[in-house]
Amino acid sequence: MATTEIEQLSIDTIRTLSMDAVQKAGVGHPGTAMSLAPVAYLLYREALRHNPASPHWPNRDRFILSAGHACVLQYSALHLSGYNLSLEELKRFRQWESATPGHPEFRHTEGIEVTTGPLGQGFANGVGMGFAERFLADTFNRPQHAIVDHHVYAICSDGDLMEGLSYEATSLAGTNALGKLIYFYDDNHITIDGTTAISFTEDRAARFEAQGWHVQYVADVNDLDALREAIANGQDETARPSMIIVRSHIAFGAPKAIDTAKSHGSALGPEEVAATKRALGWDPDKDFFVPEGVYEHMNGVERGSKLESEWHATFERWSEAFPVARERWDAAWEGRVGPWDVPEFAAGEEIATRDAGKQVMQAFKHAVPTMIGGAADLVESTKTEFVGGGLFSARWSGRNIPFGIREHAMGSIVNGIGVHGGCVKPYGSTFLIFSDYMRPAVRLSALMKLPVVWVWTHDSVGLGEDGPTHQPVETYAALRAIPFLWFMRPADANETAHAWRVALERTDGPVAFSLSRQKVPTLDRSDLAPASLVERGAYTLWESSSAPDLILIGTGAEVGLTLEAGRKLAADGAAVRVVSMPCWELFEAQPTEYRHEVLPPRVRARLSVEPGVELGWSKWVGDQGSSISIEHFGASAPGEQVLAEFGFNIDNVMARATALLERAT
Repeated sequence: MATTEIEQLSIDTIRTLSMDAVQKAGVGHPGTAMSLAPVAYLLYREALRHNPASPHWPNRDRFILSAGHACVLQYSALHLSGYNLSLEELKRFRQWESATPGHPEFRHTEGIEVTTGPLGQGFANGVGMGFAERFLADTFNRPQHAIVDHHVYAICSDGDLMEGLSYEATSLAGTNALGKLIYFYDDNHITIDGTTAISFTEDRAARFEAQGWHVQYVADVNDLDALREAIANGQDETARPSMIIVRSHIAFGAPKAIDTAKSHGSALGPEEVAATKRALGWDPDKDFFVPEGVYEHMNGVERGSKLESEWHATFERWSEAFPVARERWDAAWEGRVGPWDVPEFAAGEEIATRDAGKQVMQAFKHAVPTMIGGAADLVESTKTEFVGGGLFSARWSGRNIPFGIREHAMGSIVNGIGVHGGCVKPYGSTFLIFSDYMRPAVRLSALMKLPVVWVWTHDSVGLGEDGPTHQPVETYAALRAIPFLWFMRPADANETAHAWRVALERTDGPVAFSLSRQKVPTLDRSDLAPASLVERGAYTLWESSSAPDLILIGTGAEVGLTLEAGRKLAADGAAVRVVSMPCWELFEAQPTEYRHEVLPPRVRARLSVEPGVELGWSKWVGDQGSSISIEHFGASAPGEQVLAEFGFNIDNVMARATALLERAT
């Protein structure tokens, strides 16, 4: 069937709006937007079950532009289909405080499901949404009552597929039969440096088939019937995720810029924009022009409202039939955590904080029945699983996801689960040193302020014999540098329990745990402050005087050592305060009065004790203070010996503290 006049006019409107927005901004990526206009048209006009007037209804289809540099394509489609994105905002593309930033941003622009930008992230986020959809469907659907039944669509580029992250995510999607994924691969043969022939020659179709995907090929992106057929086939394929490889021509319609690398990331220029409009049969002097009939044809509010109303009717019938499930549903979508008792660990018990974390997870697992996650093939080491929760790979309602040795994909998939909704506090886990492998995803979790949890163990040179490749000395500082991430290093089992309480209660961003492999003593709190004070980030654990001359500040497994040294110094006559500081970010958020109460500005000396680089500690110890730190890589030996050799022993803490006091007199 030939493309109708209004269909072609709508597609070309997406092209011209995209061209004009980039040209007005003077910077952007017009080429992909122009070439993929037919895909965007079909998605927003026909394929997506969405409601522009109600962008957040739970059973909507999700769309992800993993090729986020082409965001003007999505902005144009959102505007034309009736989302709250005005033509004026398209004219303000990439400008200060506009709703049309240079890459899609979650919560910033209505209709944007996830923040994409770094290539491959959106691809893996979509896989995470696929995990969430399948889990919720298997958990809440009942015979004749399917309340979770939607697709995840994505557009990805050569760059997405070149990134190793996409290989990891593709494998997990195929392994877990995520049949609600329908991806489009924009095969335009162009990269910034030239053509894909110079760097990307593998058989992409065979690659996806080998990883368990249903693969189709559309030879011409402008063939709407072929695209429709491919989309329908993808919707019918429920046992495998679908990849539709679409041959396109970057900057389609532009007489000179078509199929050129320059059109990828540069404005076309006024002459080429005018020439393109003439070639399309448009008036070259009209900018941001929407022809008569296009708004009416593209607007999806009426269709979307009908789809949403039908779902609500199904949902109400389900609610009446299954009231207990409805209560769980409401809690899940509102992100509520049910009541649970924070476990208390006996004083003196030697237990690694990773082992304490496992017990805490069992204590709250019924309070968050839709919390899912897993480890990067390290469950036995990180101790992160819901015992009895089942494996997702065995049944979609299983709460434990075996991610395999894929840290980066794990992080991005957890983010996708988090933005989907309904899966409360998803988590991912590995060794702290391998947080570097997933750092881009962790950064984006903070940028999007997602309520997800990162559980990292083996958090210091105290892990011992594995040696410096596995010993994170610079990692604390690197993670603390990420805005909005709460990095928590609890001192013992009871601090770990309350750290988990803090993580479950946070709603405006991610929380990361740094837990020990080695056993640490559970502090006797009979003369110490309660562990619940971890919620303040730092607190006075013990003091020999309310007017101390010396403050010792410890984190994590080294707090016990710091406390013992402080007590010995006090026995020798020093006025000492010992502070446990599990979370810099939480402490910094406290009122000034509290921070000065814990760390008085005019104390004679402060000494921090943490087995990582000193970077950042000057903020807390001040100009007159110092740090016991590690400014080099670790070593392979029993953990206790490594710590002692690097100065983490009572004698060295006392000696350094005494020297500070002497210098301050």
